[in-house]
Amino acid sequence: MKSVKIYQVDALTDKIFSGNPTAVCILDTWISDELMQSIANENNLAETAFVVPKGEDFEIRWLTPAVEVDLCGHATLGSAHTSLLPVWAKKMGKNQFVANQLSTRGGQLVCEFKNDRCLIGGKARLYLTGELTLD
Repeated sequence: MKSVKIYQVDALTDKIFSGNPTAVCILDTWISDELMQSIANENNLAETAFVVPKGEDFEIRWLTPAVEVDLCGHATLGSAHTSLLPVWAKKMGKNQFVANQLSTRGGQLVCEFKNDRCLIGGKARLYLTGELTLD
């Protein structure tokens, strides 16, 4: 039997039960697409990230309960801020911003425009640590 470490994290927040919940599975090597989709479906969260370390880098894939997506929703939100950040930095004459998520769960994204790059960060709160046992 193969086991997979799984974490559930509330992203973009420092408070549990806030921000954006997501699951993260750390893999040694890629498992089948069908198995990843089944895991994401079972988690029933907006996204489940599957991560495989490759030396100093990481390969990441995101799946919703129904399909694989190019970016997770949280990353899409970050991408929107990345696109807007240079515009607002020029307009407001500052390089650091804090964006607040207006959903009932809340959340906060920190953005910095530095050397023509958009740096995005935020807090995250670990909610659950577990292990999947797979056949």
